[in-house]
Amino acid sequence: MELVRLFSEQNIVLFMLLLARMSGLCLFFPFYSHLQIPVIIKTSFIMILVFFFYPLAHTNITPNLITYAIVMELIFGLIAGLCLQLTFAILQMCGEHISFIMGFSMASVLDPNTGANTPIIGHFISLLALLLFLAYDGHHLVLMFWAKSLDSVLLGDFMLSNVWFNQIMLEVKDIYLIGLSLAFPIIAISMLSDFVFGLLMKTMPQFNLLVVGYPIKITVAFIVLMTILATILFYFKELVLKVFKQLELFIS
Repeated sequence: MELVRLFSEQNIVLFMLLLARMSGLCLFFPFYSHLQIPVIIKTSFIMILVFFFYPLAHTNITPNLITYAIVMELIFGLIAGLCLQLTFAILQMCGEHISFIMGFSMASVLDPNTGANTPIIGHFISLLALLLFLAYDGHHLVLMFWAKSLDSVLLGDFMLSNVWFNQIMLEVKDIYLIGLSLAFPIIAISMLSDFVFGLLMKTMPQFNLLVVGYPIKITVAFIVLMTILATILFYFKELVLKVFKQLELFIS
């Protein structure tokens, strides 16, 4: 009799909705959605989370609305994960600007997180950002946010609102604005070095810019990058914490 009650219709609906919400964690959130993590590991982790959070889950959805509710749960994971992924995109944009200025835009590598080719400087900064995200327990903050969402947003009750779209639009704007601002010191040094090299070319026509100028320009850019890298990562940490605070406000 207890077994029949365990596999009741309402419990199955609750299990399926919780499985959909936990799946959104490993599909869309940074680190958990990394392509290098085997699918079997992700699946096992999702099932562990489902069994762990099952006593905290509640829903008012009837079985005839379960398909719509599962879609909304996946959209919830997509929107929340996108808000956090856009923060990482800011550093990728910064790295692309720096790679272009240093002449490394053609030196691209395969990003194992997204599966796309990215400039080598942008890839390096993104890896440092991911390590910083883990060092400051960002993966634990994601789990805490996901657990809090079970209390604030009942399974199947998520509805898209303007606050989510406004947050995404603001972060998309920040990709270009903040990404360019973080790369501006290197852009400014590069413009200054071009100005100096232009004066040298005028005063010393025998000066070979291709042989001497570009190595100096790359060396100076690397020195400036090492100088401002700590500031870039610190600002990234503040952006991540700000996004988590915004997400908690949206679901409260």
